Amino acid sequence: MSRQSSALAATPSHDGRSASPLTTNASEADGFTISDLAREFGVTLRTLRFYESRGLLAPARSGLTRIYSSRDRARLALILKGKQLGFTLVEIRAMLANEEGKEIKGKEPSASVGGLQLSRSQIAEQLDLLRSQRAEIEAAIAELEATLARLDA
Repeated sequence: MSRQSSALAATPSHDGRSASPLTTNASEADGFTISDLAREFGVTLRTLRFYESRGLLAPARSGLTRIYSSRDRARLALILKGKQLGFTLVEIRAMLANEEGKEIKGKEPSASVGGLQLSRSQIAEQLDLLRSQRAEIEAAIAELEATLARLDA
């Protein structure tokens, strides 16, 4: 599972607000519009449409209007948490499928990280990747700072 060190660069930002189903302006029976979710989670409409095109979200339709359920909202919170932790959408899809019982869970112990069920090996692998990315970023910062210092001298 080789990934580029720029995996986090394309991650949509999440504004840090709680993704609890209890905090919403729309009633659960009516669902949520694409604008509701975009505003709540601090993502673009394009991001939500992209996740839908990749099969991560499946809103109902009322004419041309997307109506997101509480389940879609909870899935979006997990998707964004997975992206924040640096996982790819393919990996996130597999995690979501595991949680829904579509795949047989391994015997390896797992823990919940922000609502995502991660195995020990997934956590260790992701830590290695993020540490490697941090080292690359620190090296780039040091090089740029040295160059800036030479220019200022």
